[in-house]
Amino acid sequence: MADPYSTLGVARNASEAEIKSAYRKLAKELHPDRNKDNPKAAEKFSAATNAYDLLSDKDKRARFDRGEIDGDGNPTAPFGFGGGGGGGGFRGQPGGGFDSGGADFGDIFEGLFGGAGRRAGGGGGFGGFGRQAPPQKGANVTYRLAVQFVDAAVLAPQRITLQDGKTIDLKLPAGVESGTQMRLTGKGQAGPGGAGDAIVTIEVRAHPFFKRDGDNVLLDLPITLDEAVKGGKVKVPTVDGPVMLGITAGATSGKTLRLRGKGFTGKDGQRGDQLVTLQIDVPADDPAIRALVEEWQDQRAVRAHLGV
Repeated sequence: MADPYSTLGVARNASEAEIKSAYRKLAKELHPDRNKDNPKAAEKFSAATNAYDLLSDKDKRARFDRGEIDGDGNPTAPFGFGGGGGGGGFRGQPGGGFDSGGADFGDIFEGLFGGAGRRAGGGGGFGGFGRQAPPQKGANVTYRLAVQFVDAAVLAPQRITLQDGKTIDLKLPAGVESGTQMRLTGKGQAGPGGAGDAIVTIEVRAHPFFKRDGDNVLLDLPITLDEAVKGGKVKVPTVDGPVMLGITAGATSGKTLRLRGKGFTGKDGQRGDQLVTLQIDVPADDPAIRALVEEWQDQRAVRAHLGV
């Protein structure tokens, strides 16, 4: 049975942040899109996701650390009770008792559990070890959902098709990013104790010209020479649609302007900004511009601060 700590490569006393960081690293390395010719990578990706699913749940992690469940989240059977019927096991009796072959196991359990086993069962019983484990829930099912950059920024609802063919609309959480996981309770495989969950891992796709920096969106904006010299308003794309941006006369390449509230929604519910960096685009061979500079020369020492 896989040890989720070993699967993620973290110590047993690892913090939640360390566990999350380890999972994100593995998810990027083992992502199926990066390992299309390596089927084992998909298996490892699924194992890492299941390990993170267990360790990120405080209750499940505590139960695993106490030995109550295994790495798959299934209850463990103490001392082999309920095993496969081997010759050396306890023999079941009507009413749920055990035939110990005449041996008194009371002292053994009292020594192990400080008398709790004898007391809990009442009258020298085994403290409930003969009780049948509750019905198991079905297995969790993992999904990968690719989300467009702009949709992630504005938290647009996403539709996903489950393994049973049904579709549901997901509301993306604030602060969503690649590696973010969403749990859909009861949307996993069916089981005697109810259905498991669906675990959806988000992948935010790259954009042709927008880039993300934390909750901010970055954009390099080309402007013409006359727009830079004379200034004015130019149309700028944003994740919310085009807006008009004012440029002061004499603008230079590299100048960055800020459009507030046009970035990603952070975990605090506040939106970041869009940072627009101007890039003056001078045509390669324009007779009018060439004629202009033939009669004019900039006398400023624009590179003096560089020592040249």
